[in-house]
Amino acid sequence: MNHSRFSRVLTLMLAGIVAVVALNVVLHATQTITTPNASKVSYTLNAGASSAAVNPAESLPVLVMGVQNDLGYRGVGEVTMLHVPSSFLEWTGIESPASAAITSGFSGTAGTHIVYLDYSHLVDIQVASTDTFVIHNANTIAMAGVVTLIW
Repeated sequence: MNHSRFSRVLTLMLAGIVAVVALNVVLHATQTITTPNASKVSYTLNAGASSAAVNPAESLPVLVMGVQNDLGYRGVGEVTMLHVPSSFLEWTGIESPASAAITSGFSGTAGTHIVYLDYSHLVDIQVASTDTFVIHNANTIAMAGVVTLIW
């Protein structure tokens, strides 16, 4: 009888320890889900024109993805970008087809190529300043598309 009482007490103690450990794990296993911020820039650019400057969020990873929608020039390109305030933009991603390739770099110099958005590599995102970029149309006809930033 003494042995069965000891066994019961030991079982209750183990169950209590398991409950405390499980509760501790559950309390520390919280997940915070936040809604991302997003910005959409629609563009229609005449031949040789650039969009207004776009200022990505500072010191955060920003997904910059764009599509070119014109027939015969459609394409898509994307980069993940870091904006180091008053210093430079840094990026890595993939160019639009036909010859899709990895694009990466950093610069604060206006005109530096970041990523192509169209099949023919005539519409691209370029550095505009240490803090901004523009969408540039090097084609001889007007081009239209959308660039989305998510951070």
